[in-house]
Amino acid sequence: MRLFVWLLLCVVALPVAAQEARTITVTGQARVSAPPDMAVLRLGVSREARGASDAMRAASEAAAAVLAQVEASGVAPRDVQTANVSLAPRWQHSQDTAPRVVGYVASNDLMVRVRDLESLGALMDAVVSDGANQMNGLSFAIADPRPLEDKARSEAVADARAKATLLAEAAGVGLGPVMTISENGGFQQPMVMARGAMMESSAVPIAAGEMDVSAGVTVVFAIAE
Repeated sequence: MRLFVWLLLCVVALPVAAQEARTITVTGQARVSAPPDMAVLRLGVSREARGASDAMRAASEAAAAVLAQVEASGVAPRDVQTANVSLAPRWQHSQDTAPRVVGYVASNDLMVRVRDLESLGALMDAVVSDGANQMNGLSFAIADPRPLEDKARSEAVADARAKATLLAEAAGVGLGPVMTISENGGFQQPMVMARGAMMESSAVPIAAGEMDVSAGVTVVFAIAE
């Protein structure tokens, strides 16, 4: 008898549980943009000589001159890092003889963070003049992206609420409180500004562009009774 009553109560409670589980699930997205305030410059020096030690010595001397110029430009030591040091033989190939080593190539690669973007073009010009003969990449970043990320998150939640409100009105139901919310992640990507902010030196013009910070959320709203 007790088992029968328990089963009866479960059957009666099923419609109530199903009714309480009525929800609206939406995703919200937002993107905010801001100009970068930092650049990461990857450069290097490469020198060739008949002997391995001569090649390495020449590359080291050139790298020291470049480092001195970077320091003189106002870049802090914490923003300069040696990224790679390499030494490789240079082979000469011939159809008549076996390949033979005719010299060595030594390279020293540096990564430099430039926080004063106005000086970036002049710095690139200066390091090339002082011996850097490799430019391996230039990228921009925002040193403290947290405020932009928080703004994007807030706008993503607002976007989700606006979508849920529209869906609830279209369905003729009321929008209830938030039941769950989860973040879908975000990303940053460079985007060239239409107004084209340009920093120029005598030799190297630099377009900074903008950085996009995006956020996405998934929000589950209850349907109000």
